[in-house]
Amino acid sequence: MHIAPYDNANRPIVDIGDALVPLNYFNIVKLKRGDAFEYQVPGYETCIVPATGTVEVTVEGVHFADVGNRGVDVWDGEPQGVYVPVGARVTIVCTSEATETFVAGALYDKVLEPFDVRSADIDMVQYGSDETKTHRKIKHILGTKYHGKVGRLLVSELFTVGQGGWSGFPSHKHDTDRLPLEARHDETYNFRFMPNHGSGVQMLQREDGKPGDAYHIVDGSTICIDKGYHPCAVLPGYEMYYFTILAGLSQRSLVQYFQPSHSAQLETIPGIKDMIAKFK
Repeated sequence: MHIAPYDNANRPIVDIGDALVPLNYFNIVKLKRGDAFEYQVPGYETCIVPATGTVEVTVEGVHFADVGNRGVDVWDGEPQGVYVPVGARVTIVCTSEATETFVAGALYDKVLEPFDVRSADIDMVQYGSDETKTHRKIKHILGTKYHGKVGRLLVSELFTVGQGGWSGFPSHKHDTDRLPLEARHDETYNFRFMPNHGSGVQMLQREDGKPGDAYHIVDGSTICIDKGYHPCAVLPGYEMYYFTILAGLSQRSLVQYFQPSHSAQLETIPGIKDMIAKFK
């Protein structure tokens, strides 16, 4: 499903118990210097990631200062974040001129400990190639290194490298728990483009060999993926970013099932197996 950009007034774009992606939660919080935003999400662990600007975060009395170091857009610096346990009371205060802050969440039933993720902690992988039209970079904020400290939530930022090309290819899905072949993970994206009048397309093919759907994605688009194969592409001449929320039903590790008709390309795209391993 495509959710076109709109002023969400700091209210969740994907709320708890969403009909399409019930394992996910997503909010965008926009504040000016000195403004505060408080939230509490029962039944969901969350992760706070400033897209731009700097914030102070207090989680049940635990304080994290100077979170976020990016200026004009998501290409201007490295991500930082704060992990928030299930149902915790949180206050976010803007300490820069302004901030746009993502709040990602996953359904979970245990309360863990809060912690911060700084730029030096980011786990980065780059794969693909210009020749295969699949060149991209992934910055894992809550990646595999935090197994045991996080319940079901995976949070990453994905960037196309160069201008134009495909992402999420070979086409894959993760909508059914049938280990060891596949694990169910609901997924939510928020897209950005540089320059911001760029755009792209999100494909969603629910069955191999049958026509699917395609959504025109623009700067600020949100996509919710409940089931099916879901590659996306950016127009030539533009760079694409998407903030990625993955929430597992029964485990945190992501096991992707690659579409049989395209799976041979797992052997032709440079570094893709290392990328897959970073989600497990």
